[in-house]
Amino acid sequence: MENLDANGIGALAEQVLQLFDALPDVHLFVKDRQSRFTRANTAWLRMHGCRSEVEAIGKSDFDFHPPALASQYVAEDARVMESREPLIDQAWLVGDHRGTPQWFLCTKRPLFDRAGSVAGIAGVLRPFDQAGNAPAEYRRLTPVIEHVTQHYGHRIAVGDLARLADLSASQLQREFRRLFGISVSDYVARIRLVTACRRLRESDAAIGQVARECGFHDQAHFTKAFKNYAGQTPRQYRDQWRGNNGTCKT
Repeated sequence: MENLDANGIGALAEQVLQLFDALPDVHLFVKDRQSRFTRANTAWLRMHGCRSEVEAIGKSDFDFHPPALASQYVAEDARVMESREPLIDQAWLVGDHRGTPQWFLCTKRPLFDRAGSVAGIAGVLRPFDQAGNAPAEYRRLTPVIEHVTQHYGHRIAVGDLARLADLSASQLQREFRRLFGISVSDYVARIRLVTACRRLRESDAAIGQVARECGFHDQAHFTKAFKNYAGQTPRQYRDQWRGNNGTCKT
């Protein structure tokens, strides 16, 4: 499915989707360059509460997931498309249409048109149980991930997160680094920053307001953290995004 026409799919994609429908616990999706869904197999549609592909095509993760998680999924899409390299077995907590969370391993690959330009991505989600891994260690952190997703705009203390997982603060830090390769505080900051990117792109809210809504205690702190993350100030990011009609880096 990597060499596609300008529309992103074709007869080959249709045949592949039919093949994946024979694997009821494997979720396949295809997105365009703007991370909008263009195809999905039956398992993916069922998990997201869609009765047919018509209800998913043209939508994005923001139509199905909390903004903080959706921002991370879309930011990851952008990294895969920019690098032109696949991402293999990334652990993600994904909620279904009822809000029930489940841990998956996600693999994403960039898709190319006939000219060799990136046209989108294709991805596969596999439940941990199906992937042959022990999900218990990830499930223990589910309350932590959910809390950060829902409360990123407020003060979040590592000790409070540790209690949600019935761990000490040092144990939580070790588990986070082992499973995700990142500290708890860095994870919280990443969620705040990817959510801020979306707010800067999609709203006219003042930068100070975006900073407060995303959990930064002042605009100066936000600007410094944002520049370290994106390589430019929030204002420069917003101006570049709008100047490029939505094609700049997430």
